[in-house]
Amino acid sequence: MQLRVKPRKRKDAGTGLAAIDRETMDDLGVSSGEFVAVDGPDGRVVARVWPGPAEDTGRGIVRIDGQLRKAAGARIDDPVSVEPADVEGADRVTIALPENVRVRGDLGSYLRDKLSERAVSPGDRLSLSLGFGLLSTQAGRQLPITVVDTEPSGTVVVGADTEIDVEVADRDPDELAVEAAGPLEGDGAETPTVTYEDVGGLDQELEQVREMIELPMRHPELFRTLGIEPPKGVLLHGPPGTGKTLIARAVANEIDAHFRTISGPEIMSKYYGESEEQLREVFEEAAENEPAIVFIDELDSIAPKREEVTGDTERRVVAQLLSLMDGLEDRGEITVIGTTNRVDAIDPALRRPGRFDREIEIGVPDRDGREEILGIHSRGMPLADEVDLERLAENTHGFVGADLENLAKEAAMTAMRRVRPDLDLDQDEIDAETLEEIEVTVDDFKSALRGIEPSAMREVFVEVPDVTWDDVGGLAEAKERLRESIQWPMEHADAYERVDLEPAKGVLLYGPPGTGKTLLAKAVANEAESNFISVKGPELFDKYVGESEKGVREVFSTARENAPTVIFFDEIDAIASERGSGVGDSDVAERVVSQLLTELDGLEELEDVVVVAATNRPDLIDDALLRPGRLDRHVEVAEPDEEARREILEIHTRDRPLADDVDLADLAAETAGYTGADLEAVCREAATIAVRDHVRAEAEGEDRDVDEIELTGDHFERALEDVSPESAAEFETGPSAGEFDEFLEGAEAETGTEAE
Repeated sequence: MQLRVKPRKRKDAGTGLAAIDRETMDDLGVSSGEFVAVDGPDGRVVARVWPGPAEDTGRGIVRIDGQLRKAAGARIDDPVSVEPADVEGADRVTIALPENVRVRGDLGSYLRDKLSERAVSPGDRLSLSLGFGLLSTQAGRQLPITVVDTEPSGTVVVGADTEIDVEVADRDPDELAVEAAGPLEGDGAETPTVTYEDVGGLDQELEQVREMIELPMRHPELFRTLGIEPPKGVLLHGPPGTGKTLIARAVANEIDAHFRTISGPEIMSKYYGESEEQLREVFEEAAENEPAIVFIDELDSIAPKREEVTGDTERRVVAQLLSLMDGLEDRGEITVIGTTNRVDAIDPALRRPGRFDREIEIGVPDRDGREEILGIHSRGMPLADEVDLERLAENTHGFVGADLENLAKEAAMTAMRRVRPDLDLDQDEIDAETLEEIEVTVDDFKSALRGIEPSAMREVFVEVPDVTWDDVGGLAEAKERLRESIQWPMEHADAYERVDLEPAKGVLLYGPPGTGKTLLAKAVANEAESNFISVKGPELFDKYVGESEKGVREVFSTARENAPTVIFFDEIDAIASERGSGVGDSDVAERVVSQLLTELDGLEELEDVVVVAATNRPDLIDDALLRPGRLDRHVEVAEPDEEARREILEIHTRDRPLADDVDLADLAAETAGYTGADLEAVCREAATIAVRDHVRAEAEGEDRDVDEIELTGDHFERALEDVSPESAAEFETGPSAGEFDEFLEGAEAETGTEAE
C-alpha cells in the first residue's frame, strides 16, 4: 500500500514504531504490535505498527520518526510502500558500543530492556540513553550503538529470551555499520543529529519555515505555475534559547540540500576586503551545489545598521551581503536562513522582500509547548512514576527551550549524585547494576528548578510567586475584585469574548502600609498561573537622559514576550507623581509618566499583560494614569476588621506551637487598628520572646527540652506591649492647603504670635 510519510509525536521519537490509523491497518491486514516493512527511495526498514491518531483516518498516512526516515531515505510527505512483514524472534544479537564506554557487569539485560519488542538488522545505528553520559566522555544523553550481527541473520525482533552480546568497537561506527549491513543495505549514513521530532512547542513556526524552504526546493513547478519567484530568505528572531538555530539544523537535516553555515563573527577579518571575499566564497560554493541553504547565525554581528557603526569594515560587509542576496547576478536556488535575538539592530535594507522575505518570531513557549519540550528532553530518562511533566510545565513560566533542557539535565545530574557514593571512581568501568538503579524523581526536578533562572526574563526581576489565596487573611472584597480583573480573563476568555468585554488593563491597590497590597499581587499572579515581574518604583530612575523611559519600555516588552504576565509596580507614586509638580531641569519623572501612559494605552495592544500598582499615597499619582483604560480598577486595601485579624493571626501561627491559653479570637479583639504586617510582627515577637525565655532558662542551669517550647498568652501580651499599630496610624493623604491655613490661623490665635 502506498502511504505518505509524516513525523511522529515528539515524545514517541526513537522507539522504532510506525503509527498507522486503524482503518488502514485493517486494509493492510495487520494488528497493533505486528510488524510492517516500509520501502523508501533509498532503503527498506521494518517497524512495529501502532494505532495512529484519529485525525489520520482515511488520509493514507504513516508516521515514522527521523531515525526510520533516514534509514528508508524518505522525507516528510514522500510516498512510501508499506506491507506486512514476517519477522523472526532473535536468538542472539551482537551490539558494538563506542570504545570510550567503560562498563562492567551484565549490560546485556539492560540493553535487552531498551530494545525489547524492537526490530533490528545488521548495520542499524541506534541511539539509546545509557545513564546520562555516565558511560561516555561526550556530553549528551544519547549514545550511538551499532547492530553488528543477528542470529538468525537478517531482520529480527528482540525478545525476553534474546541473548545480547556486547563488544567495544575499535573502528569508526560508520565503517562498522556499512560492513555489517553489506553492500545491498544502504550506505550506513549517520543517524540524524536533529530531526523535526527534536523541535518542541514550535509547530506553527516550523510549518512556516518548511513552507518557505522545503516547498520551493522540492516542488519548484508550483511557483512556476503561479508565475512567481520562490521566497529567497527567512529571518528567525526571538529571545535567546527559544530554538532558532535548532529549527535551522532540523530543516537542513530533513531536506536533501547542500548546507553551509556562516557564524557571524568568524568571517570578520582585519585585512581590507577579506571579510567580503569570505562571504562571496560561501555563496559561490552554494551556487555550485544547488539547491543549497546558507545559514547565518547571529546575523546582527555582521549586518548591523550602517549609520550606527563606526568601522568601515562592517559597512562594506553589509553592502556585500545585500548585493549577494539581491544583486544583478541571478542567485539561483539558494535560500538564506538568518537568526538573531536583536532584530532591531539589523540593517533595514536586509529586511525587505527579495532578501529576507519573511520574518518569523520564535517566541517563549506556552504551557503546552513547555510540556512538549520537557517530553523531548526526558524521553531517554528513567523517570519515576510520580513525575508529572504537565505539572512541571505549569511551574516553569518564562522558561525557554534551552532552560528546559538545562532543567532536565540538572535533574538527571541530581539523580546521578545519589548513586555516586556507590561508584568506584578509580575503576575504569561502571557496574551495569548501578545504572539500572538510577531513577529521576520529582524531588530531583524540584531541586534543579531552584537553581535555574528563566533566561527570557533575566533582565528584569522576576519570580513565580509561591503565595496562594490561603496565605492572605481577610481582604475578601479585594481578593474578589482582583480575581475578576486578572484571574477570570485568563481562565474564562471565551465568556469575555462572548459579551465582547475587554479585560481591565490595570489595577491600583491603595491603603495603609502593611495591609497586604504586595501579598495580594503575588497571590493573584500565582493563582492566575502567570509570570510575575516586580518593579520597585524608584529603581527605574537613571541619571542619564532617556534611560528611565527605556527601562519602562523594556519591562513592558519583556512582559509581552512572556505573556501571560502580571507587572507589579510597588510604590508607584514614586515614579508616577502628578505632572507639572516636579522640579529640576530634566523632568525625568514627567517623561516616565508619559512613557507609562503610552505603554498602558498606546497604539500597541497589551495582550495577556495586566499591570498591578500599589501605593499608600493615591493622592500623589497623576490623574491621567487613573482614568478608565489604564489603571481602571481601584481597590482599597483597608485595615482589617476583627474577623480578618483573626484569620491573619491563624495564618501566622499555623506552623507555631501554641499553648492552650492562647485565644486568637480574644487576641483579634485586642488588636484593633493593627494591620496585617503589624500582626505578623506581633506573632514574630511572641516567638522571639518564647525562644529568649528558653535560652535564658538553659543559661541558668535549668534542663529544658526544645520540644516543650510553646507560645503562651503571656508571650503575646508582652509582644503587644512592644509592637504598636504605628504604620496604620501614620497613613494620611496629607492636609490640603485650606486645612493648613486653618491650622495656622488657629495656632496664631492660641499663641498670639505670627506663624513663620
